[in-house]
Parts: sequence; structure tokens; C-alpha cells
Amino acid sequence: MAEAHFDLIVIGSGPGGYVGAIRAAQLGMKVAVVERDKLGGVCLNWGCIPTKALLHNAELYMEAIRHGEQWGFEFKPDAVKVNWEKVIGRSRGVTTQLNNGIAYLLKKNKIEHIAGHATILAGKTASAPCQVKVCPAKGAYYNGSGEGTGRTITADRVLIATGAAPRALPGCVTDGVTVISSAEAMNLPKRPDSMIIVGSGAIGMEFAYFYNAFGTKVTVVEMVDRILPVEDDDISAIAQKVFTAQGIQFRTGTTVKSVAKSAKGATAVLASAADPTKTESVDASVVLVAIGVQARTDALIDPALKLRLEKGYIWTDYREKREPSYQTSVPGIYAIGDVVGPPWLAHIASEEAVACVERMKGHHTLGVDYAAFPGCTYCTPQIASIGLTEREVKAKGIACKVGKYPLKAHGKAIAVGATEGLVKIITSTPYGEILGAHIIGEDASELIGEMGLAKRLEATAEDIISTVHAHPTMHEALHEAALASEGRVIHG
Repeated sequence: MAEAHFDLIVIGSGPGGYVGAIRAAQLGMKVAVVERDKLGGVCLNWGCIPTKALLHNAELYMEAIRHGEQWGFEFKPDAVKVNWEKVIGRSRGVTTQLNNGIAYLLKKNKIEHIAGHATILAGKTASAPCQVKVCPAKGAYYNGSGEGTGRTITADRVLIATGAAPRALPGCVTDGVTVISSAEAMNLPKRPDSMIIVGSGAIGMEFAYFYNAFGTKVTVVEMVDRILPVEDDDISAIAQKVFTAQGIQFRTGTTVKSVAKSAKGATAVLASAADPTKTESVDASVVLVAIGVQARTDALIDPALKLRLEKGYIWTDYREKREPSYQTSVPGIYAIGDVVGPPWLAHIASEEAVACVERMKGHHTLGVDYAAFPGCTYCTPQIASIGLTEREVKAKGIACKVGKYPLKAHGKAIAVGATEGLVKIITSTPYGEILGAHIIGEDASELIGEMGLAKRLEATAEDIISTVHAHPTMHEALHEAALASEGRVIHG
């Protein structure tokens, strides 16, 4: 017999899980959150938040050592001591503070926090509720040691928000020491002398920037012919130029054939993607694999339920319905966030969770606009985008105009010493609808918010142009890019 019954059991406490749980509680549901590791999930503990703390340290160090003289400060590399333990420790301290904050929010909203690994035993039937067994877990993993010792709880509905885990490089064992994932990369006890990073997406580039800033020799290997493959081609090109100037080495159009341990740490055999017979060997202290993520579903679903998966991710109705409920193939079981597939963003998980629980209660909600979500990379300079790239617009055959505004002549950028960058806005012809916006430069992750609101409100380039932007600000760069799309740029 079940020990407790809830209106909703949420499995996972990341930005999808805890947000969904809080919204459900606000709507009057009796809610439990099952978490096998630390509250906050990957985002808070091993992803979004702690990496930004590390990147801020790197930015400060880069400013002091490499650019201090232009500000009138004299810093010498041999006179500046880096306490690596404190650099890493500050990041971990930030996560602890936010862990406690989520615990407080759950308690405040009368949500029961159940520690352990959840396995869904049954979906909802006409005569019985969903059943979830919770067994002891060790950190983020469950090794089956809790078989037969767990408690069973029931609910009218279950929301899966277990997120995703780093994807391993085929044929290469991640040992957490020489070959590592992002989880180990943000907690290394010692800064490595050299590092190979496989993958140049947001995760790979953020770690490349961080370790390079502190003196690690970084080589980034990317299979396609440009870094940051999901970004607009102009942005990728500028990014590669800027980060190369900072000292990061790139091997684009290159794959990793093998990785073997060596006296120096590891030796990676790299091959040309176009001609695999062309190879080279590169030595490094550590190899970081950052080639993407996979759904975290280990021991989550009783096999007898035959839960539908697609490409390893949990299937829900969100790709098929205009107003999805996020229902899986099993009655009473819902899923949101990274576990259901791309775009693998914390803010998407949160929005899906809210839409999901509100629709459970029959509320009308606008839901998630999958055509207008921002993506950001928090290096220096930052990179942010929303909507379609120029490449995608052309592939769709949409007539468009493009406005580009380099930051080299921008007043605020010059004042703060951040002239490396570009703002690019793509609009439709003839109406000027904003199809996409792409930024590399100072505060890009903050600037993209204006373009997100513009797309949501179906604003045009003329709407951006007629909006008064404060001077001097980085936001004026958006105004100039919109002017450029109409052939009216002032400062470009």
C-alpha cells in the first residue's frame, strides 16, 4: 500500500521541476518533489549558475592581466597570484546558497521534498492512480542498491523533469580524471596545463574561455567547418577570430578518432572530417567531451509501461499539438525540459513546466513560443541569438533584409573597451518583421531580451527604430542594426 498520495509528483528539481512544483502548489495541488541529488538539478549545481560564477572570475582576471594597462592599472602576471581553490570554491559556494534557496521555496509552498531515486511503476487507470517507488540513491546516480527497500507513493499525475546528462564520445571512456565531462570540468582540483575540448557549442566554448583565461593551453575540436554551429555564420566567424586572438586554438572540420592515456595525460588522434585518412596526434593533460547531452532516464520507468521514446528522448505531444499538455504515451505521466529533447535550455524547461501544470488544471495559457526563445553563450565577448539565422532564412526561401552594425564605432563599446562584436538583425521583405537577431559583444545576453519581446509582440524593424534608446548604452546597437536593415544606419 502507498505511504502517501499526492495530486502531483514531480521527479527532478531542476529549473523545470521545481518551477513546475511551485506553480502547481500555487494552483492548489498537493505536491511532492523527488530528487536523488542536490536540489536545483544540473543547471544550478553543475551547469548554468556555477559556470557563470567561474566565467566571471575569468573575465576579471583577463581584464586585470591583459587589459589593465589601458585602464591605468598596472598588473604583472608574475605578481598576481591565482588561488585556484578559491576560484573553484566561490562557484561551489554560489550553488550552496541557491540550493538552500530552493529548499526554502519548496517549504514555503508546502511542497514535500523526498530524497531518493524515483521509478514510475504504473500510470493512471480508471481505478488506480499513478505509482512511484522511491529508493535510496547515491548522489546523482542509482545503482539498484535500493531494490526492495523503497517506499511507494501515488499521485493523480506525475511530471518527469529529470533533465539530461553529458553525452559520451563514442569509443572513449569518460573516467572523470583524464577524459572528463562538464561536471568534472567545473570542479578540477588543479588547473591543467593543457586541454583538448571536443565540441564548440556553448558548453565547450565557455570552458575554453575559462581555462584559456587562466593559462591552460586549449585546443577546441569541432566536426563542422565553424565554431558555435547553431549560431549565424557571421557570428561564428567573428567569434573564432576573437577567441583565436585570445590564444585558443581551433581544429574545425575535424573529428576525434581515438583518445588514449599517455605520459602527458592523453593523446587524441584527430582526423579531417572531409578526408579521414588525414590525421594528427595532439597531446593534452585533460580531454573535455562537450558534444551534447542525452536524456536522463536511467531506471526511471518500469519497462512494463513501454513508455514511448524517440531518439532516446521521452515522447510527448508538444511537437504535435498547438496547445500541448506534455502528456507522454502513458496515461497520467507528463514530461518537460531536456528529457524530451532540444533545445536543452533551462528557461525552456521552466516555461514548459508552467504551461504543463496550468493546463492540468484547465487554465488557458499561451504556452511556449518555440520560434522565439533566446540562446546565450557567456564567454567574453558574449554571444546571444533569437529566431532564424540568415542561413535558415535563405534555406526557407524567405525574402529578407539584413542589418549589420559592428561595435567598433559604438560609443558605449569604445568607452568600456568592448569594441569586438556585431549586432545583426534579419527582417522580412516587405513588412520588416523581425525574423532573427544575433549579437556578439558586451552584454549580449542582456541585450537579447529586447529582441525577444520584439519578436513576441511581432514588432518590425520600424518599431525598434522608433523606440527611443538611452544614450550611451549598448542597447543603442540594436537601434543601429535596425536602422541598417532599412539602409539608414547613422554610426556605421
